[in-house]
Amino acid sequence: MSTVSPPEQPDESSIPDEQWDSFLRDAVEGDGKSAAPKEPSARARMVARRLREQDEDAAGGGRRRWGRKTVPEPQAWTPSGWRTGPAWQEMNGKVARRRKAASVVGVLLAVGLAVVAVRPSLVLDRIQGRESGGTGAVASPSPLPAETALPTAGPGEVEQYALPTREQPFLGSPAAQWADGADAIELPATKAVPGMSREDVALALRRTKEFLVAANLDPAVLRGGQPDKALALLDPKQSDVVSDVRRSLRKPTHENEPIRFFSRFDPDEVVLAGEVVKVRGHMTFEAARRGEVRVHADYSFVYPVVRAHGDSDVVARTIIRRYLTVTVADPRQWLATEDKLWLEAWDASYGNDDCGVDDGYFHPSFPDETATGAPPTGPAEDPYDRSRSLNDDSGVEGEECGVVSRT
Repeated sequence: MSTVSPPEQPDESSIPDEQWDSFLRDAVEGDGKSAAPKEPSARARMVARRLREQDEDAAGGGRRRWGRKTVPEPQAWTPSGWRTGPAWQEMNGKVARRRKAASVVGVLLAVGLAVVAVRPSLVLDRIQGRESGGTGAVASPSPLPAETALPTAGPGEVEQYALPTREQPFLGSPAAQWADGADAIELPATKAVPGMSREDVALALRRTKEFLVAANLDPAVLRGGQPDKALALLDPKQSDVVSDVRRSLRKPTHENEPIRFFSRFDPDEVVLAGEVVKVRGHMTFEAARRGEVRVHADYSFVYPVVRAHGDSDVVARTIIRRYLTVTVADPRQWLATEDKLWLEAWDASYGNDDCGVDDGYFHPSFPDETATGAPPTGPAEDPYDRSRSLNDDSGVEGEECGVVSRT
């Protein structure tokens, strides 16, 4: 991870609070006639200078892979890590690996940035309704209906009136309209398939959901713990794959990372901002061979995190999309363990994660970090766009750095 120097300690703004209040009140009401205080404080000048320096630093070299996108000035920050993989894997264990790492460029008005940096409480109190005696809540957007198939297009832009906080970690994110946690994983209506009853199919769907929840939503696993509940759902007779997964947890490597299956963050680095993880996706099933049902699951998970140490309200979001195909077979007809999952294929993509670290954890970057590292070369990606199949490479191969449009 890149190292961020301690922030400077400038003097308090020389502009009276009453003058700031008047300017901010007029700006929020939008009469278009108000002018900012004429003499910027030393603190405001310092913020503007540091923003320019961060933009200049973002183009420089370093150990971390970052990205830039041509956008109107100023660029605020470039979080690390859009990558896919370790890609598609099948029952024979062969792996066609592809990775992409990326970064996002957030764009904010210079005046707005300076105001937030100098007087964050004043801006957030007014925009989020946290006047004296207020609740501090922002009206929640209407929830989306459940997804039953891949959408035809990605989500539109979200108006971002304020920066996300611990209390409102999904501000400015399309995920604000997604369902919460395990409740978002809805099972489709069931029917019998050749050699498997309707009840057998329903059990296979439940087991798949249990695996997704245990691997991606279990609080202990998110804090870097061992995914014992998820591992217990795998068929021990698929010994090569199960051994490979367990080995990745013991000794993560670039070629064998546990984040292929499990969402884990370094507990010494970050913690969840609140208790909610937003989830969107769908599950389908089909007949496989007689006495076997195949289940497909395609879900995106959005994790808002804050730094593990200190009382900072700065929120970063990591977006993980996973595609999983499992089968459940009748042990009377196939070499299988009753009610256990056979991993047939899996794929994943990771947004806002440092792809230069292979220690078994996700490593998000934060908006107030100074970007370092070589510029990316890959295409831009929207981590919230679920309209394209995850295993659609569109001709992109190899290991690249790309850019994402948002987090």
